[in-house]
Amino acid sequence: MASNIQIEIGKGKLGILTPVMGAVHTTFMAGVISIRRGLSKPVGSLTQMGTIRLGKRTDNRNPMVKDFVPLADLNDIVFGGWDIFTDSAYEAAMNAQVLDKDLLNEIKDELQEIKPMKAVFDKHYVKKLDGSHVKQGGTKMELANAIIQDIEDFKKKNGCDRVVMVWCGSTEIYIKESDVHSTIEKLEEGLRNNHEDIAPSMIYAYAAIKSGIPYANGAPNLSCDVPGIVELSKQTGAPIAGKDFKTGQTLMKTIIAPGLKARYLGIDGWFSTNILGNRDGEVLDDPENFKTKEVSKLGVLEHILEPSKHPDLYKDLYHKVRINYYPPRGDNKEGWDNIDIFGWLGYKMQIKVDFLCKDSILAAPLVLDLALFLDLAKRAQMKGIQEWLSFYLKSPQTLPGLPPMHDLFDQLKKLENTLRYMMGEDLITNLGQDYYEEDPE
Repeated sequence: MASNIQIEIGKGKLGILTPVMGAVHTTFMAGVISIRRGLSKPVGSLTQMGTIRLGKRTDNRNPMVKDFVPLADLNDIVFGGWDIFTDSAYEAAMNAQVLDKDLLNEIKDELQEIKPMKAVFDKHYVKKLDGSHVKQGGTKMELANAIIQDIEDFKKKNGCDRVVMVWCGSTEIYIKESDVHSTIEKLEEGLRNNHEDIAPSMIYAYAAIKSGIPYANGAPNLSCDVPGIVELSKQTGAPIAGKDFKTGQTLMKTIIAPGLKARYLGIDGWFSTNILGNRDGEVLDDPENFKTKEVSKLGVLEHILEPSKHPDLYKDLYHKVRINYYPPRGDNKEGWDNIDIFGWLGYKMQIKVDFLCKDSILAAPLVLDLALFLDLAKRAQMKGIQEWLSFYLKSPQTLPGLPPMHDLFDQLKKLENTLRYMMGEDLITNLGQDYYEEDPE
């Protein structure tokens, strides 16, 4: 299949910038450094461990994804970011207590050199956190311009040819889309007038996209998913993807729910609860911040199961989500699900899932993949919303009026077909009828 897409060669270094150098970012950075040194394997990363089928099954063409599309090499990545604390990446990783201390000490030299820039922070949006390493500015536009300058300074200091930004910060309070978000002109006016509906994550998104830099939102905040920012991304040629990393409990839902739907099994109720003790868990202990996460989590099942199309199976489904802050667990999150289902003749059954996972271990490879794929999209002149990256996100960003895809397997097909399209390969439908219609030799 011929494609008109021309992909620029990724020369030089790629800077990956993340607002907030907490558990997720330091686990990501330390992981990549460890992999570069041959100390670890990139488990969980599709870009590094995945293969992709090309052509017919009988062709036996299954290259590694990283060998099929021209992704940036891990050795060409430079790390940077912002934080409200002055800790180096090494100190922050030690405090996060996600990775083994012996591993961190083996790569201490590199991690200690990564120090955060002063962050844009407002306690109004994240009441449970406080820090002194914070930018000062009279207006939110001044803060946005300070971030733009940080990006330029980072590129020059580190000799970066390209930069990508991935939001790894905490969940902010729930904000509804409003008139200030409707156009780029109104958004910029709101930045100049310190509009309350523009939170720090949106300031970072604006700064990156104004600079033409790809941006992904790994939290459920209102950020790059408003009309004004989308309009700006098209003007500057910046690829964008949002929102909220799909890691623990929601990952399980997007695996299990499509299977139940495929077999036309009904669901009466799906109760989900989480216990989490890291900084994100503390932030989500505030009802205003939890509301943002709850909205992100609740939409998944409705989109997958489509109750309006299958009322006998899902119309009365009761879906409840809870997140509980429990400090002893640290980054070790437990997601417990009780699913009340029914089958033939309405007979009741249950599924129980207890997923004991490590939040940052699941999120770190997603940061890497999103950064590498967004850099690829930028070099392929693919501006604006990158729906093919929905595979990584709880609340995939789409055009207004276009329902998102939540089925993990449909998302993977879309991602792989996008890569095939970019490289001029035939798309795969899995029909396979031609195998059986061909005349035997």
